[in-house]
Amino acid sequence: MSFAGKVKEELSGKKRKEKDKDRQILRDAFLSSGTMSDPEKSYHFELIFREREEAEKMLTVMEHLSLSGKIMERKGHIVVYLKESDEISDALKMMGAYRCCMEFENTRILKEMRNSVNRKVNCETANIHKTVGAAVRQLEDIRLIEETIGLSELPEALREMAEIRTRYPDATLAELGEYFTPPVGKSGVNHRLRKIAAIADKLRGQGEKTANQ
Repeated sequence: MSFAGKVKEELSGKKRKEKDKDRQILRDAFLSSGTMSDPEKSYHFELIFREREEAEKMLTVMEHLSLSGKIMERKGHIVVYLKESDEISDALKMMGAYRCCMEFENTRILKEMRNSVNRKVNCETANIHKTVGAAVRQLEDIRLIEETIGLSELPEALREMAEIRTRYPDATLAELGEYFTPPVGKSGVNHRLRKIAAIADKLRGQGEKTANQ
């Protein structure tokens, strides 16, 4: 059974003792022509009308209930819909579909948890790729310097930096700093690697100039 079917089944089995006229209008409209998507896939609640006047009256009812419904035309019908998950949850409660509302909320919480985990994983993966890419470029710079002028021509601090980076290619900047005596902060490590990169870029430029002569 679809989620909309579950909602209608729950509403149909309730005695209509509610005093709130607008809530009853919303409930009756859903039982008559309402549908909503499976919350596992998306959040969409809609009521279908033949006449725009009926749809606009429903918008007014929704406004009274603090629901920001929207209206659109589709295949010769007028559709009033909700897209925000919070408002769909409120609508289910207002109609008296409490069991389905609980199911909806549980699904929404699980989806938000999964999305949060995925965002963190994607962020961490991107950071790993960024770190690996930077390390590869740094090793290329060091190799170029070693093959052209030799690391011995570098100032002591930069020579030590090049040797540590070569020895620990997978280390982060913070980890590299711990291999110095005394330890060097992350910003200090980054500053030294930038100086090495500048020297490598200068050597590349000289090599290109010589090749063009």
